[in-house]
Amino acid sequence: MIVWINGAFGAGKTSTARELTGLLPDSTVYDPELVGGALMRLLPRERADEVSDFQDLPSWRRLVVDAAAALLAELGGTLVVPMTLLRQEYRDEIFGALAARRIPVRHVVLDPGETILRERIAHRAEPGPTPQQNEVRARQWACDHIPAYTEALDGWLGQDALVLDNGHLTPRQTAERVAEAVTSGTAGVCDIVQTPEPTRETVAAGVLLFDEEDRVLLVDPTYKPGWEFPGGVVEAGEAPAQAGMREVAEELGVVLERVPRLLLVDWEPPCHPGYGGLRLLFDGGRLSEPDRAALRLPGPELRAWRFATEPEAAGMLPPNRFERLRWALRARERSTVLNLEAGTPVG
Repeated sequence: MIVWINGAFGAGKTSTARELTGLLPDSTVYDPELVGGALMRLLPRERADEVSDFQDLPSWRRLVVDAAAALLAELGGTLVVPMTLLRQEYRDEIFGALAARRIPVRHVVLDPGETILRERIAHRAEPGPTPQQNEVRARQWACDHIPAYTEALDGWLGQDALVLDNGHLTPRQTAERVAEAVTSGTAGVCDIVQTPEPTRETVAAGVLLFDEEDRVLLVDPTYKPGWEFPGGVVEAGEAPAQAGMREVAEELGVVLERVPRLLLVDWEPPCHPGYGGLRLLFDGGRLSEPDRAALRLPGPELRAWRFATEPEAAGMLPPNRFERLRWALRARERSTVLNLEAGTPVG
């Protein structure tokens, strides 16, 4: 199990984590900041200089999960992780990958309040590792991130985690509150789908569904970053179109009355740690008003859905998925089927 202690810089995460290991049996502090520091030293200078925060490195997010799994295999018990995590897409990527490895996460946020938080930052004797070595700059860097923390707390973070007010608590008292929340179940296991990591190339079927304005339906998964098309991996012995219909029914509660028409086949090349494979997109047609009104979401798997225009989708989908959508819409307009390799039509 992992107890992820989140919060703004200066909220008391590290000191609470140290105290918590004395309260939770067989627990160990695991600080992903050490992974980030090592990674910034290992990367070529020109690559490290491209980012201002190591969390923006895909390799950091992968290594956080890999190291956690390795530590749990070595030590067992509980990992206590004091780490600020304010971007929802990074939470989805990391927690989703942990769920795929059957590692449950209990997510807790320490929130002392902005006034006390700023006071703590101003009086920190040891600001801790930050992108700046100068103490004044380090404190300013921490203060500059308070608005991002507040925005996350008012939005996704406050809904995803158990928020504990530790403004007037010592680290020991805070740890006792966290331990009680974990043992009692008040800090529950994050409700996230456990999608097994692929071990080879896969075939996936997505279904494009439209409203009366020809906007396309996109869904927001909880277990990976970025928006996606309804659909999923084709199971052994299953026809791709039937897989798409099954996933649409499971994910959205929409039962398609006809087999959707194939729009494109895209070969996705392997890119570590993924294996790539074939990605198929089908035209599921327009949803009627009753169908749109009946749309539902399975909590552990999807967070939201919305209809989007093509320009709107460009800002929601990862680049490879948007290219797939762009060409699928062209195929739909021309009543044809396109063959793509890595998002580019061939043949």
